[in-house]
Amino acid sequence: MPAVYLVLRNKGKTLLLKRQNTGYQDGKYSMIAGHVEEGEPLTKALIREAKEEANLTLRRKDLKLVHVMHRKSADYERIDFYFLAERWSGELRNMEPNKCSEIAWFSKIPKNTIKNVRIALGHIDKGEFYSERDWLNI
Repeated sequence: MPAVYLVLRNKGKTLLLKRQNTGYQDGKYSMIAGHVEEGEPLTKALIREAKEEANLTLRRKDLKLVHVMHRKSADYERIDFYFLAERWSGELRNMEPNKCSEIAWFSKIPKNTIKNVRIALGHIDKGEFYSERDWLNI
């Protein structure tokens, strides 16, 4: 199942959300993100998630694909698509306080950021477009 992530940066800072009550990596930071619904293009999924999670309006033409991570665990396989947006509109607001305890800008990525997100940001900073994680027997 594909997932999309929004890389928002402003004045050297990265926007992160702290997860809560989701059952997955609660207490850790991630980005505006979500699973792509059946029949939904990646960019449409990201535009939807940005509005649902943070009240931000994105335009497809302002999204740039900056990294793809193909990862596997014992239970699932994922392909994560990271898009950079240099323009957006709307007042940043926590639209899902039941799932998110904090939205904040960080100049340094916190240690308690979800590992895949932290690793992907490192690849993005190096200009590396593609990575693979946790594949066994390669």
